[in-house]
Amino acid sequence: MSTTTSSGRTFVLASRASQLAQVQTFSVRDTLEALYTESDGPSKPKFTASFISTAGDKDKSQALYLLGGKALWTKELEVALKEKQVDLLVHCLKDVPTVLPEGCLIGAIMEREDPVDSLVVKVGESWQSLDDLPRGSVVGTGSVRRAAQLKRSYPHLEFLDVRGNLDTRLAKLDAADGPYAALVLAKAGLVRVGFGHRITADLKPPTMLYAVSQGALGIEIRSDDDEALELCKQLTHRPTQLRCLAERECLRVLEGGCSVPVGVHSELRGDVLKVTGCVTSLNGEEHIEHTIEEKVASPEDAEEVGRSLAQVLVSIGAKKILDDINTERDRRIVQAKAEDEVAATSH
Repeated sequence: MSTTTSSGRTFVLASRASQLAQVQTFSVRDTLEALYTESDGPSKPKFTASFISTAGDKDKSQALYLLGGKALWTKELEVALKEKQVDLLVHCLKDVPTVLPEGCLIGAIMEREDPVDSLVVKVGESWQSLDDLPRGSVVGTGSVRRAAQLKRSYPHLEFLDVRGNLDTRLAKLDAADGPYAALVLAKAGLVRVGFGHRITADLKPPTMLYAVSQGALGIEIRSDDDEALELCKQLTHRPTQLRCLAERECLRVLEGGCSVPVGVHSELRGDVLKVTGCVTSLNGEEHIEHTIEEKVASPEDAEEVGRSLAQVLVSIGAKKILDDINTERDRRIVQAKAEDEVAATSH
């Protein structure tokens, strides 16, 4: 299939330098190249890839929710985009802030893979579900959303932060002297990097609602780059777009980033969009949840569904839970800085 982009231009795709991000970027590059044939001649565009470390990649010791900033995985990439060093950013859409820098936009939302979270147990163990884990077992996850929801259903288990590339995390899990009995990870990432065989069980509602836009790739471009926008139109998967726009708008109204315990579940059947949202306190003791179901005919309609859902969640207590989380985060950040200063002066 030939496209209308006609300049023979070389487009630079960029993403984080992580293992998963590189796999995803090469996949998008291959998809774009497949849109063109040799008969396009000199007008056929070229696609190259570039990888940039972000703040979230560089600090692998601190828990994500203590790192705070909403652009943890995107800021350095967006600087390169705005400076025209690169042309298309390939993101896990769940990592992209709901408010973008001026001059940037999400040009495409690609077809979503299964957005659920999955349980991966330590190699050699026979456990088949979280219910099988002995009391006090340690479950690793880098997500406060996962930990908060699981504490609600499994208060007898312990939850410990785990960071790094997927292969690094799995090595930490499988280490004979490691603390982890199991990890909870995004299914889509495991499958994309070739670790689908390690999945023990999928965690689905009502036990676990997934992260906003989890499983979907988003392509960020400059808002004045018409050629990139034309490319993106061919990548967008409309059902995924409508679901993710609703989820992202809900998160935007709740004023949360990827490091807050907001979970969602969405379905599009015909023109009816059904979205469930939840907010859970860090200890799992407070949990609010609501579902909205509306007909949608446009991206704007989908965003309105998300907005309405967030407003209901706020009215039944979401704001208080999120405010308490932010207060606790600020306290722990101050505490961590003080401990670092004490450690520095003691050397």
